Amino acid sequence: MTSIKLCFHYVLVCASLLSMFFNTMALGGRSRKPNIILLLTDDLDVMIGGMNPLNKTRKLIGDAGVTFTNTYVASPLCCPSRASILTGKYPHNHRVVNNTLEGNCSSTAWQKTQEPVTFPALLRQHCGYQTFFAGKYLNQYGTKEAGGIEHVPPGWDYWYALEKNSKYYNYTLSANGKAEKHGQDYHQDYLTDVLANFSMDFLDYKWNYQPFFMMISTPAPHSPWTSAPQYEKSFPDVKAPRDPSFNAHGKDKHWLIRQAKTPMTNSSVEFLDDAYRKRWRTLLSVDDLVEKVLKKLETRGELDNTYIFFTSDNGYHTGQFSLPVDKRQLYEFDIKIPLLVRGPGIKPNQTNKMLVANVDLGPTIMDIAGYDINKTQMDGMSFLPLMNGEGKNVTWRTDFLVEYEGEGHNQIDPSCPALGPGVAECFPDCVCEDAFNNTYACVRTISVSSDLQYCEFDDSEVFVEVYNLTADPFQLTNIAKSIDQEVLEKMNHRLMMLQSCWGPSCRSAGVFDSGYKFDPRLMFNHHGPRFHKLLRRTLQ
Repeated sequence: MTSIKLCFHYVLVCASLLSMFFNTMALGGRSRKPNIILLLTDDLDVMIGGMNPLNKTRKLIGDAGVTFTNTYVASPLCCPSRASILTGKYPHNHRVVNNTLEGNCSSTAWQKTQEPVTFPALLRQHCGYQTFFAGKYLNQYGTKEAGGIEHVPPGWDYWYALEKNSKYYNYTLSANGKAEKHGQDYHQDYLTDVLANFSMDFLDYKWNYQPFFMMISTPAPHSPWTSAPQYEKSFPDVKAPRDPSFNAHGKDKHWLIRQAKTPMTNSSVEFLDDAYRKRWRTLLSVDDLVEKVLKKLETRGELDNTYIFFTSDNGYHTGQFSLPVDKRQLYEFDIKIPLLVRGPGIKPNQTNKMLVANVDLGPTIMDIAGYDINKTQMDGMSFLPLMNGEGKNVTWRTDFLVEYEGEGHNQIDPSCPALGPGVAECFPDCVCEDAFNNTYACVRTISVSSDLQYCEFDDSEVFVEVYNLTADPFQLTNIAKSIDQEVLEKMNHRLMMLQSCWGPSCRSAGVFDSGYKFDPRLMFNHHGPRFHKLLRRTLQ
């Protein structure tokens, strides 16, 4: 920590000297453009109570601004989702498909083609923002094959990134490209608190004549679910919610869901209940971090000129459809996330039900900074008008795309030989959370007349799942074989169009919009075997 403090103090001296020349560019010591902070959690659900322990966050951000109740991810897995946040693109356009280097997670190809056009890079290059990152970046960041921790992505003035995946102790940070190792002393090393301290230092020592963007990316509530010592005994009686899908058999779902053992063993239920409590305990330190950041902004007189976003990279499940703990599935508990925003012009205590996705964060932040989104390659939309009272004048989407490419191992797991090759993330009782053909694409639709999800799997049977969430909010019954055939065909067409979209075409009218039109010419970008399989099926 000493080296980081010295770095910040050096910046303070420089900033003090420069501020004498730039005071005329500031208003009362604050930048004219609004400041922006993105608080990103890891695996924080919204469907099974993940926001419940975050009392301070809900009060300081949600109650002071707007809570979006229909926010989704383009892919329910860390690296593809984070790539979508940074680029504003669907996975088929940024090409990060899973958490491996082979899946393009922090690969050299990602660094070459996508990092230069992330929204932080554009903020710094075109909008005059000073930028700060602290926490988990991408799961493979820092690996030797990806340039090691010496690699600092373009667009960041201050860079304190975690090597690889989430940890709470015994980790290495890239401090502006130099290794900083941490042990297991709570007062010096607990990562959520370390990120809070870095953030405080930045706010104290940054340049005042420039607006700033901060991205604080916490490890919580990702495994290994290590809480701060003062919270280790919190929530002793809390259990995972026993909602209608808990410990239920997915009898009409994809084979990966059907293979889960129902009812779950007592040991499995005890394990997931324990995991649920531990997740909540880690979030108490996130709540403290949020409070510290907002208090610091208030003390500095910058709170009223700062947009603050609070969200997650994906949802989570604990026992739904008898799957123990993970994400990766197409259901609401894995693809739906929290999104709370406060800032200039946003009235307090608002709730917004419009369909928002994580591909919209980049466009919205660029819009706040005054940059023309049409100059970018982003697939998402700016939801700034939905927050500042101009939503009635905006034509908003009614559907969006979810994509996931399953991971699996070629060899058979010796402890679960009956499952054969191709499975991954397996538990001791041979319940597996992923497989190579757990590869799917979905259209999630929310309109005045419909609340639907249509999904197709890239497997030998092109398995289809369809849910009417108005009648079946817990997605217990797959209606693929009973829904009106015309609706099924429209959703199939829309899925193919979205899987082939790029930029503005990703924002075209949905199935239940008056302007909807199926145009096969819009599908020219996608030439994979899945596309041709779907196209043959459509033309039959």
